[in-house]
Amino acid sequence: MSSPLLQTAHWLKRSNRVLIITGAGISADSGLPTYRGIGGLYSNSQPEEGLPIETLLSGLMMKTRPELCWKYIGQIESACRGALPNTAHKVITLLQQTLPEVWVLTQNVDNLHHLAGNQNVIEIHGNLTKLYCTSCGTRQTLPTYANLTLPPQCPQCSGLIRPEVVLFGEALPAAALNILERQLTLGFDLVLSVGTSSGFPYIAAPVLGAISRGIPTVEINPDSTEISPLVTARIQTTAADAFKELWSHFRNPET
Repeated sequence: MSSPLLQTAHWLKRSNRVLIITGAGISADSGLPTYRGIGGLYSNSQPEEGLPIETLLSGLMMKTRPELCWKYIGQIESACRGALPNTAHKVITLLQQTLPEVWVLTQNVDNLHHLAGNQNVIEIHGNLTKLYCTSCGTRQTLPTYANLTLPPQCPQCSGLIRPEVVLFGEALPAAALNILERQLTLGFDLVLSVGTSSGFPYIAAPVLGAISRGIPTVEINPDSTEISPLVTARIQTTAADAFKELWSHFRNPET
């Protein structure tokens, strides 16, 4: 029996449409902390305000106390600042250049998929680099918040600016959900879950749906998750190491 890496490379070679679902684990190899939700810098510590991070990073807090919400959004952006795509992100780009169609469904808001040149990226939780005014709708893209006064005001109307990310208590973006639904309807030949606990139903659902239809599913994660006993193959290592090996096997004509 071949190893999970060899088997996954074999499936990749024979796939026309691939879905890669990514979580914080794929960014960990770029030096980013693995988040609990959107604000997991605080998994092991309590914010100084004495409030749960889910409250501070909520849509309601953005409306009522934007300075507090922005304080912790700024800390998350600061933790991401300067991070570069790693081998996993880069191999996804290579796979997209080689296979007919590769889609990425990501929970990450760190923009690393785009920096790596990934295409067909569904950012289900948004992107920290994309900002908009809550009053006039003016949009801008900022690669860093380094020169941003928090909470920022719109230069056009002085309204409150916020990032295009899903805060606690907010709905997922309709446009991203529509794209995801359409692609799932078209179907995939292979589904990979990479560096995510699969705790959100909409993250686990594409894997569970593929399993129910007999489509190969692969989990790349050094830890066990809720979907670990269910997937077709498990690669228990970091995303960067796994994708480096996968690309090597993928290029091997004997695989």
